[in-house]
Amino acid sequence: MMEMYTQDIHAGAEPTAEAVRGDCIVGIELGGTKIICTLARSHDDIVETRRLATRDPVSTLADIEQILDGWTRTHDVRALGIGSFGPIELNRTSNDYGHIGKTTKPGWHGADVVQRLMRRYDVPTGADTDVNAAALAEGRWGAARGLSSWTYITVGTGVGAGIVVGGQTVHGLGHPEAGHMLVRREPGDSWEGACPFHGDCVEGLVSGPAIEKRTGMSGDAIADDHPVWEHVADALATMMHNMLFTVVPERILLGGGVPSRRPFLIPMIRSRLEPRLGGYAGSDVITAQLETLLVAPGLGDEAGPLGSLALALDALNATVEPNAATYV
Repeated sequence: MMEMYTQDIHAGAEPTAEAVRGDCIVGIELGGTKIICTLARSHDDIVETRRLATRDPVSTLADIEQILDGWTRTHDVRALGIGSFGPIELNRTSNDYGHIGKTTKPGWHGADVVQRLMRRYDVPTGADTDVNAAALAEGRWGAARGLSSWTYITVGTGVGAGIVVGGQTVHGLGHPEAGHMLVRREPGDSWEGACPFHGDCVEGLVSGPAIEKRTGMSGDAIADDHPVWEHVADALATMMHNMLFTVVPERILLGGGVPSRRPFLIPMIRSRLEPRLGGYAGSDVITAQLETLLVAPGLGDEAGPLGSLALALDALNATVEPNAATYV
């Protein structure tokens, strides 16, 4: 669905696909290692997709603007959605709205991601974390459709959790950073972790860079039977134990580069989750449906790009007059 037309921006040539004029929206998934820009008429009518690497802020934002400048010349772009890695300021009353906070991504602290694009394109713009955006997409078009509360956990360059309650992503003093939750370690596991802020938080134990640092091996070279996966499953099972007893989601979706390449992790985590719940409170209800409670994302790798489109649609619909038709 997302492959009608794709081109790497650094391939050198401008797009040669025939321009399709008319109302469109644009979604930007700004991840820790890659960015996906999507031009669409709706979530199921993709016009063009462009991918590029996440570099330093100046180069990366210039790359994004090069793509969007071309699209706005040939299409009537009505709204923009930005799902960004975090932490990112999402309080619209803050002078730092849309700026990246203290991050593990070198050079990005303080980068203005959202306001810069809002000024340049002057269209309704929605912004959230990339994982919150992916969670929204799963609720509308994926594995959480029809539910009122769910959590989307991604494990890749970092670890994040998008939390949806009553159909709305959770925000408070900031946005969830559940990947930096500290978890109980298993006996005999004393590795210090890789997070520069918290050491052995979940991200410091199970992210792609953490796994590579712990093993001294590149991700693709690590065998499926390597003992590191036991540690990864232990930490994620404890994280999910905490989520189930706090947020009480109807479903947990586990996505990102690490679990998508290692599908055996989900059953490993399920087997560790049940004993951690300990039969307390409603855990018997949880354990009876573990096969459907902890699952892979229904949208797969498209959850992030579709999530950015969901943010654009929400921003556009917020401008629609009451009782008028909305965009889907």
